[in-house]
Amino acid sequence: MKATGVVRRIDDLGRVVIPKEIRKTLRIKEGDPLEIFTDKEGEVILKKYSPIGELSEFATEYAETLAKTTGHIACITDRDTVIAVSGGSKKEFLEQSISPELEKIMEDKEKYTSKENNDLSVPITRNDNKERKYNSQVVYPIISDGDTIGTVILLAKDRGTKMSEVEQKVVQSAASFLGSQMEI
Repeated sequence: MKATGVVRRIDDLGRVVIPKEIRKTLRIKEGDPLEIFTDKEGEVILKKYSPIGELSEFATEYAETLAKTTGHIACITDRDTVIAVSGGSKKEFLEQSISPELEKIMEDKEKYTSKENNDLSVPITRNDNKERKYNSQVVYPIISDGDTIGTVILLAKDRGTKMSEVEQKVVQSAASFLGSQMEI
């Protein structure tokens, strides 16, 4: 654990303010859920809660099924990182922070399909460096109880491949299914 040097008092309602700099660094926004842990030494630990992260093992299996069925790279993200990948480089995607462009798609609750393998592809991770290796892609938000909790993404391995309506429907089905699993 890293000390920040910040000390805050608990108010009469039991609240503690997390400083703006820490919220910005950890990408915690108003309304974001935090999970609370305690340990034997009496420490209280706050962790950004990822509902889809609870299904990470299931998400990994689902990504493997999507990759085998479609022949494309399949990624599943929560609101912050890629939590499952299959058919592609785990080092390139797994546990990498998502890009601001992907965050915007989630905020807007929009699906995204790149057109004609051009430069309109969305970088998936912050480390993409605008290389746009996977120009043909489909991104669909996972929505649970009206909130976007992640995305399902298919990326074509080959430059000449275009995403059809079939791939779009497969990704939509996967996102809808994962969203419904969170509501149970």
